[in-house]
Amino acid sequence: KTMKVLIPILLFYMVMMGYACQNGQQSKETTALKVEIREDSGSYSLYRDGQPYQFNGAGLEFGNIKKLQINGGNSIRTWRTNNGQETGLEVLDKALEHGCTVTMCLEMKRERHGFDYDDSLAVAQQFNSLKQEVLKYKDHPALIAWAIGNELNLGYTNPKVYNAVNEISEMIHQVDPNHLTTTTTAGINRQVVDDIKSRAPDIDFLSIQLYGDLVNLPKYIKETNWTKPYMVTEWGAVGHWEVSQTSWEAPIENTSTEKAQHYLKGYQSAIEPYADQCIGSYVFLWGQKQERTPTWYGMFLEAGESTESIDVMYYLWNGQWPKNRAPRVDSIRLEGKSAFENIYLLPQQNYSAEVFLFDHEGDTIDFVWEIKPESTDLKEGGDFEEAPQSIENLFEVSSQSTLSFKAPLAEGPYRLFVYAYDGKEHAAHANIPFYVSH
Repeated sequence: KTMKVLIPILLFYMVMMGYACQNGQQSKETTALKVEIREDSGSYSLYRDGQPYQFNGAGLEFGNIKKLQINGGNSIRTWRTNNGQETGLEVLDKALEHGCTVTMCLEMKRERHGFDYDDSLAVAQQFNSLKQEVLKYKDHPALIAWAIGNELNLGYTNPKVYNAVNEISEMIHQVDPNHLTTTTTAGINRQVVDDIKSRAPDIDFLSIQLYGDLVNLPKYIKETNWTKPYMVTEWGAVGHWEVSQTSWEAPIENTSTEKAQHYLKGYQSAIEPYADQCIGSYVFLWGQKQERTPTWYGMFLEAGESTESIDVMYYLWNGQWPKNRAPRVDSIRLEGKSAFENIYLLPQQNYSAEVFLFDHEGDTIDFVWEIKPESTDLKEGGDFEEAPQSIENLFEVSSQSTLSFKAPLAEGPYRLFVYAYDGKEHAAHANIPFYVSH
């Protein structure tokens, strides 16, 4: 009799330990929490474990999740289940430790990278591989949703990609009834919405990714007749494809202050007022990356200092501004000119630049300047880009708001960067493109 009682207990213990020790690591929890969307008179609300859940989300792959929690964030999204530095289990456990949920992305192969969605064998192999990922992580309490692929519509011609999305969504709902499914799109238009409606009706909500064009999202939702719930799973700085260019086609980047102003405007005009259908958002990017420049999309600098965009998110998530805020950039000038004036310089000649800024608390500001060649490793869709190296020995003094420098010797396009640090883990940044010509 004793053995009959012990055997079921031992079997249960072995099953639980099997989950906890996946990937050779110990999981902190094993109990999934039910997530659902409820509709009331055309208004959608998200519930987790029976309670209303409000997303304060950020796209975070290698960023600091502790700082997200400190600033009022409560959810992260990924772009794959294993980012090369952390397993999915490590990401989920870390999120749980900091009181955050995770929308876990199942990385589907893209047509623009050569994948053929007419190849039924390759599609089946991908399905089986992603099913194993779902089975691996589905019971984790930090999980809130599965994002099936990222921006699969970018450069696509074969709508069968969304048949594949639907098959994966149906599989998830079968093996994991506790979590929602979605797929993310680069922008939104009638074609992709119609393809998703007809070919991937099983997803629970649509995820849309917009940058400078975010302010027009309510109009696009209406025009495409998307009536189900949606999220904005990437939004933030104005995209490098959406800004003015110099005469040599270098995109003109906003200052950290201009970026922060756009974050605030975008959220308050296109996300917050539409909470009856927009069930949450993930701001981009809670971290730092090279994409056209090292400062274009990241809300932090490479060493971890937060920019004014973090202050904006603190305000949006907490209803008040942080006690100490990042410096504010008014403008940057090179020989008295702005980036919009197509600045041409002579090689090895002396020039001057100046940045104008303000610090709310009057903190002492330290400045760092650098010159880099214009990036040539240009990709799309957020694919990895190699950062150009700084050019040395061009500055006499580079620790003040004004700079004297010698133009590079080689002809071509460059960028002058300035970083302003307040000594309180905050920073501002700006850059200005110029062209060296004989």
